[in-house]
Amino acid sequence: MKIAVVGPGALGCLVAGFLKQRTKEEVWLYDRLEERSVRIRDNSIKIEGISGPYTVKVNVSANSKEIGPCDLVIICVKSYSTEDACKDIKELVAENTSILTIQNGIGNMQILNDHFGAEKVIGGITNHGSTLLGVGHVRHAGRGDTIIGKADGRLSGALKNVAAVLTKAGFETKISKDIDAVIWSKLIINVGINALTAATRLNNGRLVEYEECRELLRSAVQEAVKIVKRKRIKLAYDDPIQKVESVCKATATNVSSMLQDVLNKKRTEIDFINGAVVRQGKALGIPTPVNEVLTNLVRTIEKSYDKVAK
Repeated sequence: MKIAVVGPGALGCLVAGFLKQRTKEEVWLYDRLEERSVRIRDNSIKIEGISGPYTVKVNVSANSKEIGPCDLVIICVKSYSTEDACKDIKELVAENTSILTIQNGIGNMQILNDHFGAEKVIGGITNHGSTLLGVGHVRHAGRGDTIIGKADGRLSGALKNVAAVLTKAGFETKISKDIDAVIWSKLIINVGINALTAATRLNNGRLVEYEECRELLRSAVQEAVKIVKRKRIKLAYDDPIQKVESVCKATATNVSSMLQDVLNKKRTEIDFINGAVVRQGKALGIPTPVNEVLTNLVRTIEKSYDKVAK
């Protein structure tokens, strides 16, 4: 199988490194920035943490024509870059190509469907944690399930092949017949954690140590759950608030991806997480005041990186 991983961030480097290290597939990493792609190609991908340390040499290119058509394309860019990525990777997609998204937030599958057709697109989530330490250098911070599926719930041969190769690479992968529910189940966890960590600059576990913060977490989650109930989506857990708080405790020392972005003065995925809850709420007539405040706070933080008082 010929595989292209799109996006050289924390997750993209981890996925490309695992696939190259642990399988015999032809693996490429696509990076739209030429200078960075050369650095990763010359210096290899470095992985440390719970599965390292080791270095993996991977094919890297900023030219999708050089890579050519692939059997599998794995989208690992930030959600706000999905639209641009679709335009960049047309040369990677052929008639029988499968396109897998394991990104944060909701809306990525629809963007991919619009560009390439729903028959090619596989939705997914992964609970592996990864932190970007430098160009091509990541820390594998945590393991967890990877779940994938088609929007129509069908179990195709291509879907089973994708699950098999990911599992072989070290991402224990399950197939779901209701991937929308899986993605929403992860979204609600991110809704409760990510924006609050970005605004407070606290590690995940600290969010539940302060009653005021814990109350905000619960309110944000409750608003998202109202949307889920209206949409008749069955979550993967019975008690959403208990689930989010247990994730905070289980990942107590983690620096969330959104907090990593804020600390590095980068754009966040707020519009695809809490912002998505706000948009869905407005469409359904469900008030989401806490998620709206959190979204506006994080947007303000993004816009004022160079204006913070010292």
